[in-house]
Amino acid sequence: MNPSPSSAAPIPVPSPARLDSVDLLRGLVMVVMALDHTRDYFHFSALQGVDPLDLTKTTAPIFLTRWLTHFCAPIFSFLAGTGVCLSVMRGKSKRDLSWFLVTRGLWLIFLELTLLMWFGWRFEITLTTYFFATLWSLGWSMIVLAGLIHCRPWVIAGFSLVVILGHNALDGVKPESWGAWAGLWKILHVQSMVSLGKFQFYTFYPLIPWVAVMAAGYSFGAVFRLDPDVRRKWLVRLGLGLCAAFVLLRLSNVYGNLTPWTAQPRAGFTLLSFLDCTKYPPSLCYLLMTLGPGVLLLAFFERGTPAWLKPALVFGRVPFFYYILHLPLIHALAYATHAFHSGDGSLSPFSEKVPPNAGVSLLWTYGVWAMVVVLLYPLCRWFAELKRRRRDAWLSYF
Repeated sequence: MNPSPSSAAPIPVPSPARLDSVDLLRGLVMVVMALDHTRDYFHFSALQGVDPLDLTKTTAPIFLTRWLTHFCAPIFSFLAGTGVCLSVMRGKSKRDLSWFLVTRGLWLIFLELTLLMWFGWRFEITLTTYFFATLWSLGWSMIVLAGLIHCRPWVIAGFSLVVILGHNALDGVKPESWGAWAGLWKILHVQSMVSLGKFQFYTFYPLIPWVAVMAAGYSFGAVFRLDPDVRRKWLVRLGLGLCAAFVLLRLSNVYGNLTPWTAQPRAGFTLLSFLDCTKYPPSLCYLLMTLGPGVLLLAFFERGTPAWLKPALVFGRVPFFYYILHLPLIHALAYATHAFHSGDGSLSPFSEKVPPNAGVSLLWTYGVWAMVVVLLYPLCRWFAELKRRRRDAWLSYF
């Protein structure tokens, strides 16, 4: 992930102030992410607690709707690391950058456990139940990266590769084998619940290998030192290599995923089984499957932003602002919808009892998703313009 141009390659060029290709890909994954969260609060099967990836209960459209959103977290985390590398290339000192990463990481963790949980995921303030989810993993990844950036490039790349390639060898390690420290292993590598007295912590995003994904993105940022033509070639080769590695590794059914794929009785569902890779924690197959196409998209976007995708640039330039707005908006729309149809606006994925007729079809879910994106665009465009015009320190935390 730290390519070196050949002696005949053009001289590396400095990184521009912003890279549209990175912003565009980041913006697209933010848009797609909102689809998954809209499905959580609106689609009837999500409200009924049906796993969209359960091949015995799902349909191909529902499966693929959920599967498409698999690309969001790894690509975003990877590009977050790339953004840190670009900051170094633009001349920001590593000392200042480390301080920023630590403080921003803590800020993300704080918001995950308060604002996003109380006014996003749940319209309820609770002091005993907490979710360790997306911002939790991003925050800790930034804190780890704050120390790693002071290491030699080969150390950062080596750490990333060892953790990403090797963490599935730990799948057989059970929390019980850690004794009194079982909760720590759940936080690190097992999606589960940790109880401490009356407090409950749900580890939706175990930290291994997420911390390595961001570090890998930092190492990957070296490609942006290359001449654009050389860079595109590297991106295509790397993207195709990752995709090929996924296919070969997944076909082997030997290593790289918590569960093997199996032949299915329904036509086409064997392919869905093949694509059904473990996200919690993200398996090696899952990361290859998602990051490979992501790198290929970067290569394509290096040629310029298609006119119809330009609005996604706005979301990619203020992704955190978009994130903290989209959950309360989706939840508020769901609350109003469910209150109108059933008289119970509190229905959500966390509800213990849900009426059998609650929720809307997949087509309506897509419609609500489109409405959410359209509603968020003016606010994000305003904030992107504010960040462009002003350099207040607090703006960098959003």
